[in-house]
Amino acid sequence: MSRVPARAAYPPVDALQAGLRELADAHPGLVRPRRIGTSRLGEPLHAVTVGEGPADAVVIAGPHPNEPVGAVTALALISLLCRDAGLRARAGLRWHVVACADPDGARLNEGWYGRPGDRRAYAEHFYRPDLADQVEWTFPLTAGDYRFDRPLPETRALMRLMDQVRPALVCSLHNGEYQGAFFYLNRRDETLARRLAALPGLEGLPPHHGEPELPGAEPIVPAVYLTPPGSRVGPLFGTGGSSADHAAAFGALHLVTEVPMWADGRVADQSPAGRPYARVLAEGAAGWRELVEVIQEAMGAVAGDLRVRSPFRRSAEKTLENVLRLGELEQAAPGPDRPATVAEEFGARQMLHSMRLRLLGTLLRMLAAEIAAGNPTPAIRAQRHLLAERFEQWYAQAEADSPGPPVEPRRPAAVQLGAMLTAALHLAGRAG
Repeated sequence: MSRVPARAAYPPVDALQAGLRELADAHPGLVRPRRIGTSRLGEPLHAVTVGEGPADAVVIAGPHPNEPVGAVTALALISLLCRDAGLRARAGLRWHVVACADPDGARLNEGWYGRPGDRRAYAEHFYRPDLADQVEWTFPLTAGDYRFDRPLPETRALMRLMDQVRPALVCSLHNGEYQGAFFYLNRRDETLARRLAALPGLEGLPPHHGEPELPGAEPIVPAVYLTPPGSRVGPLFGTGGSSADHAAAFGALHLVTEVPMWADGRVADQSPAGRPYARVLAEGAAGWRELVEVIQEAMGAVAGDLRVRSPFRRSAEKTLENVLRLGELEQAAPGPDRPATVAEEFGARQMLHSMRLRLLGTLLRMLAAEIAAGNPTPAIRAQRHLLAERFEQWYAQAEADSPGPPVEPRRPAAVQLGAMLTAALHLAGRAG
């Protein structure tokens, strides 16, 4: 982990591809790039293979385009494997690394990649596709009467890669924003889970002890969860399965790493916050209702004027649907009658800050695309002005409740690297 080099920024897609080419040129025969598919917009999709182990590992970086830590991790992993023949032998794996699983979406986030930790830049240049347009959540799925059979071209490329190599290990590299580090495993392995949970502290990152990202995720140990099956998640949100569901066909160990871009010790603070948990939930629900009302009013005001089928429009519309669906699920679940922890209270506030800025940033990009296309109707211009004012209001509130300092990119990448190698050595029976 200490050998991950310092980085001031996340690499844009072209710089990432150039870095992979440099590694292949510097280590001919050892680093073997190959094209595995084509993105929706015609971008080549590549996997880089390193090593000659008797078993195979597949690494998926950037399955969500607003999560670029995995690109730094992928470059560090390939470089380390090239320099350390002993590590390659100990792991006993042939590594197949997809350093950017969604290059189309990544290019729509590049406006903030050069400014890690700048919350304004992140929100103003943010893009995250709808769940049903995400590489990670569009693997084929059949669950009772529910069926999803619309995998994206990028997802099909990952499926072909896994089908060809039949991996023993699949690692999906994700990152969050304010929350601490946590992991998902597709098997209840407490020994491995404890080893993973110890890694974030080596880089000074707090573990996540607030609410799990996916409702109802079951902890193996604190900050390590059992991967929810696609059969439970897909029907709720109209998506497919995840890479974990496809990896199950090969009996592979599947690891998801989630690391933060901002660090704050409150995400790991399990002491009482001094307020009932029900009140924390009620305040959060009120904030979410206000967000929904603002977005619905803005979308309703411009609905008849929109002409551009931009990715920002689909993202905003579908995200709003998912927020409403999550609200319905949370209302159906009774809140526990107990004191809230500091981690739970902090996490609830930061999630609301995050979603308000992300959604408004996406809506403003949607309206900017209409104006740039020559469609500056009075309604579009008026809503752009109103949403920009609201953005400034909510941004000021988020800054006043800052989630701690931004994390230098090498630190979360080091945790991801450590997690992958820990899983690989655990599989090989060599984790001491």
